[in-house]
Amino acid sequence: MSTTPNVPYRLEFAVEVPGTAEEVWQAIATAKGMSAWFLPTDMEEHEGGSLHFSMGPEMGSDGRVTDWEPPRRLVYEEDWAALMGKEPDALSPLRSEFLVEAQSGGTCVVRVTSSGFGTGADWESEFWDEMGANWMPFFDNLRLYLGYFPGQEATQLEVTASHPRDAEALWKTLHESVGLGEEGSTVEVLGTTGTVERAGERQALIRITSPVPGILSLFTFDEGEGTSMAGARAYLFSEDAADHVRREEPAWRAWLEGLAARHDEG
Repeated sequence: MSTTPNVPYRLEFAVEVPGTAEEVWQAIATAKGMSAWFLPTDMEEHEGGSLHFSMGPEMGSDGRVTDWEPPRRLVYEEDWAALMGKEPDALSPLRSEFLVEAQSGGTCVVRVTSSGFGTGADWESEFWDEMGANWMPFFDNLRLYLGYFPGQEATQLEVTASHPRDAEALWKTLHESVGLGEEGSTVEVLGTTGTVERAGERQALIRITSPVPGILSLFTFDEGEGTSMAGARAYLFSEDAADHVRREEPAWRAWLEGLAARHDEG
């Protein structure tokens, strides 16, 4: 039985971001840039170069750069068969293409296409629906990064806490605990103050103004089998950001674990 994909799934969207084509290229096609709005990234920045996205402790996605045309076009492929514990020929690579189109007025449109798999397996449709919902919000991060922190190196803070309830109810608890308002409102949590840039379904994006400038994403998602996770992911931009993360990470972790506990009590 052939496992060659016949009809790969495709996810396509476009976002307009501030900056020149060169600035956008540095953000989407370098390890430093990708790590400042996406996941911690290692990348050999040339055609044929290796690529690794860190997805947490001892977990990540490996791939390679297949097309490299600065500052216009980047294509890379990730080995999702290995990531998902399947045989090497069970899944085609996950292929992502970025096209940068400069616009008048100092902005660029980034066109993103991801495609792959197409084995006909029942889980694929759900996988691609979730991938779109989980991946596209990162491009709001990209817009904020290019608008406020272009070219800067980020220090990431990421903490999560799981509990045996559904993600919608957990999000309600998190939302109420933070006192999240509408877009443009000010919010404060654990001594961190910022402006709400997006308030979406089970996810909020905050531009941090103090004590360390940066970008903060708060979110919940279903893990399956009756459990869900609450998370906080921050990209911080200052010379003392690493010290700040070491100092504050335990408090963020305790806060998220406390959210789960308060929800369980409720």
